[in-house]
Amino acid sequence: MRKEFGRPPLAEENRSLVEQRLKELSEGAGVRETLTIEWRTQPLHVEVIDMPVEMLYYNPGTHRIRAQRSYNPDRDQLLDESPWIGESQDYLHHLLMALPADPGRPDPDFTELLNSLRDYRQNEPGLITRDGILVNGNTRRAALKELGVPNIRVGVLPESCTWDDINAVELALQLRPDQRREYSYINELITIDEQLALNRPLTEVAKSFRRRADTVEADMWILATLNDLRERSVDGKAQLKLVDFEGAKERLRELWRRYRKDRAVSAEKAELVKELRLAAIVMDFSKTDVRLIEDDFRARYLDRTLPESLKAEARTEAPAAVRIPGLNRTVMAASASVAEAKELTNAILKAKAVEKAEGEGVSERAVAAARTFADAREAMDQALKPAGKDARVRKRKQAAPDRITDACEDIEQCITDLTLAKASGSLDEEAFDEAVLVLRQSLTKLAVATQRSIKAPGDGVSWLHDAVRQEGP
Repeated sequence: MRKEFGRPPLAEENRSLVEQRLKELSEGAGVRETLTIEWRTQPLHVEVIDMPVEMLYYNPGTHRIRAQRSYNPDRDQLLDESPWIGESQDYLHHLLMALPADPGRPDPDFTELLNSLRDYRQNEPGLITRDGILVNGNTRRAALKELGVPNIRVGVLPESCTWDDINAVELALQLRPDQRREYSYINELITIDEQLALNRPLTEVAKSFRRRADTVEADMWILATLNDLRERSVDGKAQLKLVDFEGAKERLRELWRRYRKDRAVSAEKAELVKELRLAAIVMDFSKTDVRLIEDDFRARYLDRTLPESLKAEARTEAPAAVRIPGLNRTVMAASASVAEAKELTNAILKAKAVEKAEGEGVSERAVAAARTFADAREAMDQALKPAGKDARVRKRKQAAPDRITDACEDIEQCITDLTLAKASGSLDEEAFDEAVLVLRQSLTKLAVATQRSIKAPGDGVSWLHDAVRQEGP
């Protein structure tokens, strides 16, 4: 459920000033600026006025920094309890200027916005409620405040605006393709999940976010996976945050595609590859490195380099089934290899959580966590080197068959194209005939090459040889 934050302290003063400036605008003879928004599924033109920067409030429910709020749990809690006090608004101000992946550092995109506003002033108006809450333009207000600019141009929402309207309008404006500063990946995931929690159909949510339905499904799998990793990272008071995975978007999406493919064949293989690759993602290995990890990666490579302290203890009495709490049902327990992979990932997660929570502290706990994480990363790095060499050898071995497979797919598509061209009468028969002659020449060259390379031809290569011989010189 969405949280309603009530009205800010200066609500009445803002409402009076808004009404006064709207009245002045309607009585004036100049050109009136308007802003078009989507209001309760219909387009609406709202008047644009100037408002004092210092009188307005950041929206505590904005999706722009939803994940980043957890950066400081104490200030996040205060923001939930007292969103309008100075300390809470200052925290929002800080997060709006910070790097989404690391709120402790400044965001270069914010600096770029700051310079743009300094040089060219405000191009696009923000949007407020009549109580002075910013629905759109939170980041612009932060930049103008930093620059000491006294006023900001804003559109004004209707008097009947509710918190549901605020969330809906913010989302609609953010999803416009011309927005200057997009939501971070994690904030997008949270926003999509929130929309689905409101029982909106998945296809409708996908359309709103300009995604395919299967992409939204992938995003929700990723969010569930990240939440699971967060739970598994808990070590005392230390715990990873969603924002810690901000830079892993492409690696996580690729993991989902691989998991779905493996799951159709073997659930155990899918889980094993998933755990091993998640460990590499947590340690921030590149996408090309993560791709090298297959279901046999630990047995073939990682166990040789992994320190004894990180190897899972032998499971002498692993349960054959696990009882589901609250239900009189059992499911098959994870295999030993999957369980060991999970234990390794858990150790890495906990070490990273402690290291982040305590920084570069000198406590025994912080030192031990840093050592564990460093040892795991070094072992993974060393294991990836022979895995990469073997992968390159396999790739060379598979190159020729893969090209034949690709050519077959192109020919299958050609058959479809021929059918469509026949129906529309658009086929260039002479160009097609020339292309077939080139194909015949290529097949002849391929037959000669296979005669030199393949000593014991199978049915496929034998057919190719016979077909070329029948063609003659």
